[in-house]
Parts: sequence; structure tokens; C-alpha cells
Amino acid sequence: MPPKKRAPTAKKPAVKKTAVKKTAVKKPAVKKPAVKKPAVKKTAVMKTAVMKTAVMKTAAKPLPARPKSTRAVSVPKPGTIPAAAGPSPYETPYHGAPLGAHVSTSGGVGTAPPRGVDIGATAIQLFTKQANQWKERLVEDAEGQAFRAALAQTPVAFTNAHDSYLINLASPNPDLRARSIDSFEHEMRRSNTLGLHAVVSHPGNFMDDRPSGVARNADAIAEVLERVVGPTRLLMELTAGQGTVIGSTFEEMAALLARLPTALQARVGVCLDTAHVFAAGYDLAGDYDGVMARFEDVLGFSRLGLLHLNDSKAPLGSRKDRHELIGAGAIGDGAFRRIMTDPRLAAVPKVLETPKGDDMISNDRAMLRKLRAFAANR
Repeated sequence: MPPKKRAPTAKKPAVKKTAVKKTAVKKPAVKKPAVKKPAVKKTAVMKTAVMKTAVMKTAAKPLPARPKSTRAVSVPKPGTIPAAAGPSPYETPYHGAPLGAHVSTSGGVGTAPPRGVDIGATAIQLFTKQANQWKERLVEDAEGQAFRAALAQTPVAFTNAHDSYLINLASPNPDLRARSIDSFEHEMRRSNTLGLHAVVSHPGNFMDDRPSGVARNADAIAEVLERVVGPTRLLMELTAGQGTVIGSTFEEMAALLARLPTALQARVGVCLDTAHVFAAGYDLAGDYDGVMARFEDVLGFSRLGLLHLNDSKAPLGSRKDRHELIGAGAIGDGAFRRIMTDPRLAAVPKVLETPKGDDMISNDRAMLRKLRAFAANR
């Protein structure tokens, strides 16, 4: 028998599946309880650190720096004498107080003593840091010992630093004054560690009213000297009197010093810059005896710790700080002959800040030979 045929299977109609989106169910956010940190009490040290940081971040306007020469000045390595430098001043007999010039510290402060030898100096002035920058540096005991050891190998008998030109202890701006006090304190600490005899400092600019500026300047000096104790003496430099600067008259400098506590008086003296006082109106060229008599009456020679010997490019009473080679300016040779033979100044160290020329040896040598000759009445 033939097989039975199966009935065809009926196809079910295709059902389109519709995608059903599942609705995301958001869980309610659970707020975590805030954990309170324990309050930290700031100690006095922490507060001081915060204040110092705030001061350093403040964009205080510094005082304008001294005008820089447009001439390129080479800084020879110690022991490198230019061919045209001429004989060493050591060859000219001299028996007076230490006599020298400002020398470079390029390569470190340890290079200053041999550079003093290169120019024939028995006194040197130097910067312990970059004078036109706020950045400070520390001088460790090892550096101080190395400096003193290098100095002992030379005829240099007197050393002093000049502090930063940016410092203004008389400023009414609290941020600038705080930064200036900090920089001044660092300078005194570095100079003490190096064993320098003195730090020369310019009085500041009052900027508001003169008596208030004098008071702020004196208070800042006292604040730092009470914190920093050491062998280095502070010498306040008489100024040319430009703008609102303090200390261009003997009387005003005496008033500033008189405000210092009695216990600090012996640690502070005066630096007389010949170009500055001439520009301030003291006629060293025409009335040397009168100027020195007034200085003795108002300040006293016992306070005179250093002389900066500079002729002046600017005329008498101009109030402009412009240094010139000895004998080539408005003061002339005569006053410097008197200075080098004045018995009242015989024991006062003397340092040049005259122009260096194309190198840092030749002009200093020539000026020191000249001053030694004046001392010998030649």
C-alpha cells in the first residue's frame, strides 16, 4: 500500500517583537554624614611662617636700583691681572688705616679676598648675595670658616658688606617693610657668620612724612639687632638726599641713631660717602674744615666706622648719587689729599666705590696708588 500523505503544517504568522526599554530605577542618594576634622591650633611658629609666606607672595614695589653702567665690565678670575693694570699699590709705601675697594664675589664670597690682593687692597667691601634681588641665601659655618681662612692668607685687614639696594626699612607699606626687615636680618646673619667687621646700610625712603619714616627705620634696626647678636657692626650710610630718602644731613642721621635703645648704640655707627655728602650740599672741595667740624659737632668721629671715597659727577647740592674717579669729578684731588692726611681719620678704614672701567682691576689699582701717594704727601 502506498504511504499516507501528511497534511501540510499551517505556518503561524510572524509576530514582531517590540523591544521594551527597561526603565532604570534610580536609587535615592544616601548622604554621608560629614566628618569634622579636629581643629588644629596654630602655634606662634606656624603663624609666623604663614605671615612670612604671605609677605613673600605680595607683589611689593621695590625701590629703584642704582643706575647700571651700559659698559661691559669683565670680572677677571682671582690672580688674573690685566696687562695694562699697572704696578700693584702694595709697592707704594703706606702705613695708614685699611684702604681698598668694593670687589666682586663672582664665583662665591671666597673669591673676594684674592681679588682684594689683585687690586692691592688692605680693605674690601663685598655683597654677600645678589644686591638687586630679594632671594636670600644662608651662609653655613663651613663657608664662614673657609672665607676667614682665605682672608688670613692676604694683607686684607678690614672687611664689610653692603646690604641689598631693595631694602627700605622706612617704608609705610607694611608688606615692603616686612620683606625689608627679613632681608636685613638675613644680611646681618650672613655677615656675622663670615666674620665681617661691618655691614653698610642705606637709610630708607619715608614716602609719606619724614619723621614717621625716621621712626620706622630706627624701630626696624632695633628689632633686628635685638634678634641678631654678633661681631659685625652696622654702619648707616649718609645719603645724597634724592627724593624721599632719609639720612642726607648730619642732623637727621643723628636723630635716627638717637632713637635706638641705649644697649644698641655701641653696635651702630656711620659710613660717610664723599660723593653723597657733596651732592647733599656739604662742600668738601671748598670748605673741608667746616664740613668736618660740623660732622664732629653733630655726629662725632667716634661714630665714623668707614669712609667711602668717591669723587662726584654731580655738582655740589645736586642731590644726585653719581660716583666718579678720584680727581675726575666736582670734588677734585684737594679734598682727598686732606682726607688721607687728616689725623682725625687716620684710623678709619677707607673703601673706593669708583667706576671700574672695562675691567675690575686697573682703575682700582690706579686709584689706590693715588690715595697712597696722597697719604705720603706726594
